[in-house]
Amino acid sequence: MPKKIDHEERKEKILQTALKVFAREGYRDSNLSLIATECGISRPTIYQYFKDKEQIYYYAVKLVTGRMFTKYADYAWNTPDDILKRITNICDDIIDISSQHRGELTALMDVMLQLKKEGLDFSDIILRRTAKLHILFKRLLRLGISNGDLVDCNIGKVTQHLVILLESFCFQLAFLDSFDKEGSKELVANYLELLRPLPDMSFLR
Repeated sequence: MPKKIDHEERKEKILQTALKVFAREGYRDSNLSLIATECGISRPTIYQYFKDKEQIYYYAVKLVTGRMFTKYADYAWNTPDDILKRITNICDDIIDISSQHRGELTALMDVMLQLKKEGLDFSDIILRRTAKLHILFKRLLRLGISNGDLVDCNIGKVTQHLVILLESFCFQLAFLDSFDKEGSKELVANYLELLRPLPDMSFLR
């Protein structure tokens, strides 16, 4: 009886191999034939999964960001945690998952830098893939302000600041051996604490 093929597992193996080939050979000089050879599969087989190397790159971004964001919406609206705790936990999880998949993240960043040097820009893909996170943060912030858990603030600016912090951590994680994971989490927590209302001290008057 022929062995059943796990197509998602094979697809991810192609992705992992492709990222290594991109990092070693350069994105421009890489091709599907080389990737197929290093995967131990035929060229026609790889075409069953990807039509070109650009599609592999799109899939890599989707896979990495998908791991991070799919569970957050469910958690955000189905937990008794206060709003600041929800946002903090989501940010902490993104940092943890990025750390667990550091090799993939570094390879992906390497490819992005190569593409930039070659005049190609895939930043619009990143923006589209992180749009759900922006929306989630804004909804949580809006809810926190309306129920008094947070001070009134510029929701768009705070969301932008959080995403910039997380993006910065991802770049540091990819390229700096000295990346401080716990320090990064503390920075996010300290920033978010600024949004907590001051306790009512009127009873002291």
